[in-house]
Amino acid sequence: MQGRGGTHMTKTIEAYRQDSYAQPRPAARRKRIAVVLVSAALVLGGGGAAFAYWTASGTGTGSAATGVSEDFSITSAAATGGPLSPDGPSQTIDFTVTNDGSGTQTLSSVVVTVANSDGTPWTAVAGCSAGDYSVSSAIPYGDILAGADVDGTVTLTMVNSGSNQDACQGETVPLYFVAS
Repeated sequence: MQGRGGTHMTKTIEAYRQDSYAQPRPAARRKRIAVVLVSAALVLGGGGAAFAYWTASGTGTGSAATGVSEDFSITSAAATGGPLSPDGPSQTIDFTVTNDGSGTQTLSSVVVTVANSDGTPWTAVAGCSAGDYSVSSAIPYGDILAGADVDGTVTLTMVNSGSNQDACQGETVPLYFVAS
């Protein structure tokens, strides 16, 4: 080999090795490019693993039956207290409201009136009617569990109408209960 100025240079084996590292041979360069491309393809392609799955959707129907409310049942005890007379003593009647339904029901009202057993206005005889009496009740309102009951009290008094009420003497006064 000739160097500059016509001097002859010899390359050592070590120099050839350094040159080969500095400038890769064409086959080695192609191999490196192939390794880089394959690596990139594996990374982008999921590492060479194949993933497959099915998707599905569907619909369906079902139903459930809801219960229905049941009427409350109401029972009353015999009246206690003195005999009724205008502005005289009152009588107290205890009563019970029972939830006969299969679920909890709310008791929000109990109305007690002087009336026949079918709820129609009561008139014992001419000169004595529901208007001659006053009714008040007390009961705790709220939820009643299935099969449970609550107790209440009715107070019945005879009002002084300011007119002759002799027709009411000895009469049995019916009470009509409505619970909701």
